[in-house]
Order: sequence, then C-alpha cells, then structure tokens
Amino acid sequence: MNKNLSAIVFGLAIIAASIILGHAVINRNKQVGTISVTGLGQTNFTSDLIVWEARFSQINNDLKQAYADLKKDKEAILEYFKSKGISDSMLVFNAVQTDKNFKQNYTADGKYLGQEFTGYTLSQTVQINSTNVEKVEKISREVTELLNKGIQLYSLAPRYYYTKLEDLKIEMVSRATENARLRAKSISENSGATLGKLSTAQMGIFQITGQNSNEDYSWGGAYNTASKEKTASITMKLTYQVK
Repeated sequence: MNKNLSAIVFGLAIIAASIILGHAVINRNKQVGTISVTGLGQTNFTSDLIVWEARFSQINNDLKQAYADLKKDKEAILEYFKSKGISDSMLVFNAVQTDKNFKQNYTADGKYLGQEFTGYTLSQTVQINSTNVEKVEKISREVTELLNKGIQLYSLAPRYYYTKLEDLKIEMVSRATENARLRAKSISENSGATLGKLSTAQMGIFQITGQNSNEDYSWGGAYNTASKEKTASITMKLTYQVK
C-alpha cells in the first residue's frame, strides 16, 4: 500500500513539474521586445530681432582733446540715428576704451632703441537692438553717410535672433516625437509585430543653422546668429515595446 502511494505521489510531482516548466517556456517565448527609433523635427523661420554694432574712435596726443572729439562724434551719431527713426531705448553706447600708442624705434642696423609714445586712441561702440529688422538692416548699409560728416564709423555684421525660441523648441519636440512614433509603427507593422507602450524618450540637441547653409551640427548645439533666415531642428530617440 505504501509503495503504491509513493508511486502515485511521485507521478503527480512529475506532472506538476511538467506543467510549471511548460508555462515557463510559454512565458519566455512571449517575452516583450523593444524597438528604438530616432525622429526629426525641423522647421524654417525668420529672425525677429536684430543686434547691430558699430565702432568709432579718435586719436590724439592730448587725452582730454581725444575725449572731447569722441564726445562730438557720439552726439553726431546719436542725432543721425534719431533722424532714421531709432529711439534712445534701442541704443546702447558702451564704455570708452582708452589705449596708449607706441612706436618701436630701431637703428639702421636693426638695434632696438626702445619705444616712443605717439598718442592715445579712444574708441567706443554703439549697439542697436530692435525688432524692426528691415529698418536696422537698411541703416547698417547706409551708415557710410556719416563719412561725409568726418566720422569714421566701422560697421560690424548684424546678428539675428528669435524671441519666441522656447515656443519653437516645444513645437520641434512635438514634431520629432510624432516623426519617431510613425517610424516605429511602420517598422513594427512591416515586421509583423504590434507596437506597444512607450518605454523611454530621450531628447537630442537643439540646433539652429542658416537656411540652405552647409553648417555642421555641433555636439553642444549650433546657434547661428549670422543669418536672418534660419532652420531649427531637434531629434527625439524613443523606445517602444513590441509584441
């Protein structure tokens, strides 16, 4: 009797182990996989803020006279900009920079004799910040008119910015995410799988380059300020579950 009971218990244990092992194999075969895709969000836009700088200077042996001459130039420049419709709130005159000039003296056979003071150079920059991009662009091209007044104003290249950059970033993230989702869906359908839940999402670097330019993207994020017409782009890496 005991032998028969032991045989029955042993048989039941084998059946139970087989069932458990069978479920383990089934669950392993049904393990959820993943798919990772990268989506791109991109758009063109026009800058709505311009920053333009110009430098003017005076050279004189007398420091006091150099300051007086530079002040006259500043007043003439200010009057010129006002005549062009530029208000005081758009203008920033930076601090005056003072440099001493020296001439290096040598003998006929090249022996150094020392340096000789030749005067002072006083320089100042004026900066215009405006959302009226076209007006400031026009002024930057016409500023040579000041030469007729004897003012040496050296124009620098304008810089262009966009004041709604944060809104643009949100829009680009949305576009990149949707682009990645569509890619993941296409890949899963073509492979006979079903796209499941989103597991992870990783945002790439936000890039701003000039339109139709050959600028390289930067690991830290390119930020073009030389072009009025720009292209913004960002990538999103998404990982989905697939069944």
